[in-house]
This record gives sequence, structure tokens and C-alpha cells, in this order.
Amino acid sequence: MPLVQVDMSRKMYDAHAKQMSVELQKSFVEALDVNPLDKFQIFRPREEGEMVFDPDYGLGNRQNLVLIQILMVHKYSADQKRGLYKSMVTKLVAIGIRKEDILIGVTENGFEDWCAGRLHGE
Repeated sequence: MPLVQVDMSRKMYDAHAKQMSVELQKSFVEALDVNPLDKFQIFRPREEGEMVFDPDYGLGNRQNLVLIQILMVHKYSADQKRGLYKSMVTKLVAIGIRKEDILIGVTENGFEDWCAGRLHGE
């Protein structure tokens, strides 16, 4: 059950958020075999000036940052995560988001760091 948080401009949000949601989930299902119903996403549209970033970082020529932060359990190999990134970038480019604008970061923790409302032993 990865938790995905996406920061992006209001303009990008209005144009792409609904389809992004679908495509991001497809990437998790395809690359990490996540249950299709395990969908937890937060989209945070930002007004001009709220996101400050280096336009030359990584591939360079970044114009409209789409920051995707993923919190998930540490159980996937580096190759699986690389497959996830490739799938996400490919799918987002297909809906009109420039690959140069995408930045993905993953934070991992253990199963013991999650609680879905039920306490141990219930």
C-alpha cells in the first residue's frame, strides 16, 4: 500500500491530475504487483511561486516540476523500483507531461510502521 503524494502547479493539476492518478496506479500494479484497490494518493496543486526548484537538476531544462513522493514498505528490489520509475515516466509522458519535469523520490519503512485502523491481535 504505497502512499503517493504529488506536488505540481495548479495548471498542471487541472490538466492532468485525474489521468495521472490512473497512470500512477497502473505503474504500481504492473511494476510492483500492488493490489489495484490499494490506492492512496494525495495531490497538492501549488500556486505560482510555491514551488522553488533548480531547473538544471538531473536532465536539466525543468520548466514545471511534478514532484512525486512515495512512502512504502521496504520490500522491493532496486530493479523493481527502477521498473516502477520507468513505468511512471513512460505513462506520464504519454499523457503530456515532460519527462524533464518529473522528479520521483521514495522513502521506505517497515510493516511495523503502518497501522490501517486495526490494532495488532484484532
